[in-house]
Amino acid sequence: MQAKPTPRKLPMAADLYGDIEPSPKATWRGYFPGLMVVAAGTLAAGFIADRYGVPLTLMALLIGLALNFLSADDRLSAGLAFASRSLLRWGIVLVGARVTFSQIAALGPIALIAVVVIVAVVIATGIFVARRFAFDASFGVLAGGAVAICGASAALALATTLGERRVSQAQLTIVLVGISAMSAGAMVLYPIIAHLMALSDLKAGFMLGASIHDVAQTLGAGYSYSPGAGEIAAIIKLTRVALLAPVLAVAALFLPREGGKATGPGIPWFVAGFFVMAGFNSFGVIPVVAASVTEKAAAAMLAAAVTATAIRSPMRQLLEAGPRPLLVIAAATLTALLLSILAALFFIG
Repeated sequence: MQAKPTPRKLPMAADLYGDIEPSPKATWRGYFPGLMVVAAGTLAAGFIADRYGVPLTLMALLIGLALNFLSADDRLSAGLAFASRSLLRWGIVLVGARVTFSQIAALGPIALIAVVVIVAVVIATGIFVARRFAFDASFGVLAGGAVAICGASAALALATTLGERRVSQAQLTIVLVGISAMSAGAMVLYPIIAHLMALSDLKAGFMLGASIHDVAQTLGAGYSYSPGAGEIAAIIKLTRVALLAPVLAVAALFLPREGGKATGPGIPWFVAGFFVMAGFNSFGVIPVVAASVTEKAAAAMLAAAVTATAIRSPMRQLLEAGPRPLLVIAAATLTALLLSILAALFFIG
């Protein structure tokens, strides 16, 4: 009697490569312990961030790493996995509510082209330097994309799109560590550089908005320079955030499968959701109150995903990686700064 062929399992909507580790099947009771740990860690991070004015992502990362020993408890696995995957993807969708297409169009063609070129070159730099340090292209895309677009949010989105066989939990965590540290340093140092160069508000705003990693640090640096520079920096930074979806789509379409085969066409559902939310926000469909709630929900989901990712990270691999991954991030960061200064000096204003 001939055995029936095993039906081929289709990949998940956000799993273009068919290799993302599926979330464990569990009842709500199975998810509850892990989610409670993540919620407690994220709330603690939020309290510290509000109390001392430090980045929420950084605090979520540090608290998650401090709780890393809990990853050995199997009772928490389902909830941690859910927070680091499902909450992350929905958080990315809600990030789209920060962006409007009119903000991008208001930049004008020269500034918009400059932003796109900077993002592309920074990602290419990440890939080049990663290969020089014996990493694969996926890690270069992760590190370069995180620097080029919107820091931790971009790193989490890219890691989800690339899949866990190409970007390990340890690599993602070290990128989050490097991005958080360098973004905090940039918030302090870059306005000083702009003052030393005596840049106008327009040029300084462009330079800060096009080079600093995370949104919060970009706004902090811009408004510390001047209110005018802060407004320009916010628009430039949100334009970089809007480029997250195209970059995810390009990564999904052009990065090779294992064995060198090209990937099939398709866009992850959370990328499409990002565009839909941006469209709603652009046409004023989202009320002001709802937009505020959506932004806070996105921040909470992304912070929870960072906490869960840090808890789940294999610390031994993280420590064995050494400084080389941080050098990739540093090279991309320096490239972004230099290109932003050159564009501000010669093409803006």
